[in-house]
Amino acid sequence: MPNANHGTESLVAKFSQVETGPQPKWLAPVRQAGLASFAALGFPQLSDEDWRFTNVAPIASLPFTLAREAAVNGAESKLIDASVFAKLPGQRLVFVNGFFSAKLSDVKSVAGGVRIENLAAALAKDSALIEKHLGRYAHAAGNAFAALNQAFFTDGAFIFVPPGVAVAEPVQLIYISSAKQTGETIVPRNLVIAGANSQLTVVESYLNTANVAYFTNVVTEIIAGDHARVEHVKLQDEAAAAYHIATIAGEFGRASNVTVHSFALGAKLSRTNIRTKLAGEGLECILNGLYLTRGEQLADHHMIVEHAQPHCASHEYFNGILDDKSKGVFHGRIYVHPIAQKTDAKQTNKNLLLSDDASADTKPQLEIYADDVKCTHGATIGQLNAESIFYLRARGIGADTARQMLIHAFAGEIIERIKCEPARAVIDKLVWDRLEANPHLPGK
Repeated sequence: MPNANHGTESLVAKFSQVETGPQPKWLAPVRQAGLASFAALGFPQLSDEDWRFTNVAPIASLPFTLAREAAVNGAESKLIDASVFAKLPGQRLVFVNGFFSAKLSDVKSVAGGVRIENLAAALAKDSALIEKHLGRYAHAAGNAFAALNQAFFTDGAFIFVPPGVAVAEPVQLIYISSAKQTGETIVPRNLVIAGANSQLTVVESYLNTANVAYFTNVVTEIIAGDHARVEHVKLQDEAAAAYHIATIAGEFGRASNVTVHSFALGAKLSRTNIRTKLAGEGLECILNGLYLTRGEQLADHHMIVEHAQPHCASHEYFNGILDDKSKGVFHGRIYVHPIAQKTDAKQTNKNLLLSDDASADTKPQLEIYADDVKCTHGATIGQLNAESIFYLRARGIGADTARQMLIHAFAGEIIERIKCEPARAVIDKLVWDRLEANPHLPGK
């Protein structure tokens, strides 16, 4: 039943008046299904178990306006040139307020039938492949924000790598907000398809040129064929007043190797929902993330790893560094089907509190219906280890330097798992710079 108290009716009415542009006939019922799901679900409440640590009432109360295509005025190009991503090689798709910017993008033709283009253009010219996959993995049922995205997404990236093809350099997806008004809502959608025996790295980042309370609601779907190798790196560095909700959903084939990294640095409130289905035997999936929070930021990661076939491995590693009155949330669930014997799964969440007022809520969870498995989980919340500080000080290292080294090492555990060296280097520099810029760190 629709719940008017969830704030859906006015939002649906307002967004429904916006033209979504030319689209294939099959897409209209897909959008309508997303709209119906969102209207029925409403915004999540604290009474919902999966949302009991994250209050989205500030999002629900926004004066929503679907962001319009903005003229690029130079601030966006300066932002890219000044960022660490300017040095990252490979293809680059840039979107401003959720709309593709050819002016800022750098897309070259790639041999072997690889397609790297914006989703709106791909839908307009050849949508049969997209129809097979769009909305099949990021389910609108049960996910209000994915449903809202399905109904009103504007543009995004479409990447297709045919079987047996390796894309040597990373593909960058840069989303820039130039929102000017509170409540502007940016709705990107990405679809990544990696065929059997293919190889691909995607670096997806969210930046901004202005600090207002805008809302980004993004969905990225990833399909990896048998024996494919896919690495996806997502960086959320939205404005301090902004809100960011992301859904990453994927289905992976036999003997594939898929790694998804999530780095949450910005936004007043952010949440990344990750759901992966291990649909083929013998595959490995790694979910890896780091969140740095200050002030009254809240960063939430919620994930479900579904083991649907035997002999699969999944590993989740998430670290949080929390300062001031900020809050980190981690909820990881490993679901093992009865058929998924010989599952090897583990999840670890570690939180480092730099302030007495910072807090973390963590809930690692196992749901196992097979009897021949190896599954573990663990979580820690605490401050810097006094014995480690003493060990370093005993070797002539000052107290402040010792603390800095330990904090950097704590973040480095996550960063070092990025396999693509150029991507690892830029993320490493960005995180290090952000940590060093924190006036509350030792020695500042």
